Amino acid sequence: MAASDWRLEGEWMKNCNCAFGCPCDFNARPTQGYCKGMVGMRITKGHFEGTRLDGLCFAVTVDFPGALHEGNGKMQPIVDERATPEQRQALFDIFSGKHSAEGTLFHIFSLIVTTIHDPVFAPFEFSFDKEGRVAKLVAKGVLETEVEPIRNPVTGAPHRIQVVVPEGFEHRAAEIASADIHSTGAIRFETKGTHSSLATVVQTPEGVAA
Repeated sequence: MAASDWRLEGEWMKNCNCAFGCPCDFNARPTQGYCKGMVGMRITKGHFEGTRLDGLCFAVTVDFPGALHEGNGKMQPIVDERATPEQRQALFDIFSGKHSAEGTLFHIFSLIVTTIHDPVFAPFEFSFDKEGRVAKLVAKGVLETEVEPIRNPVTGAPHRIQVVVPEGFEHRAAEIASADIHSTGAIRFETKGTHSSLATVVQTPEGVAA
C-alpha cells in the first residue's frame, strides 16, 4: 500500500486519435499504430495529504509511438492556473506515480512515459454532461477539445454505447462519444470525430475506488 494519503473524485475525459471504442481498453493496438491524446479532469473533491484540491482542473497530453504498454511515451501536464504553489506540487506528486501502488493509473504512467515536457499553467473552461455525452475542455492557449454523441450514419440520431471495465485502472464504466481535439502545446496534434470516454471516477493510492 502506498504511504501517502490522497484522493481525486470528479469528472474524467479521455480523448484520443483512435476510432470509437479506445483499443487500449481492449488490450488492442492503437487504430493508427500510435497514440496521441489527452486526459482531463475536473476535481469535485480531492486532496493530497493536507492540501485540498477541490474545484481544480487539469489535463495531460500524450504521444506514444506504439501501443502504450511498449512505452517511450511523451507527456505534458497542463494545470489550472488558479492552483496555489502547494496545490501545484500536490498534483505533480500524484502525477509522479511515486505515491501510488504498483499497477495503478499513475504508477503505470510513470513506467511508460520517458519524456515529460515542462508543465503549462492555464485558465480552464470545463463542461461535462456524461449522460448526454457532451463535454468541453479548454486550457487557454494550449488545448481545446469538444465531445458530442456518436451519430447514427443513416439517421443522424445519437448513438449510445458504454464500456464497462470491472477491474479497470482508469475507470469502472464510461460513456463512449466523439471528440475533436486541437492541441498546440509541446505535443501538437488535431483530430476530428475520434474516440472519447466520459466517466466519473475516484482515484486513490490503491487505484480506482469508483
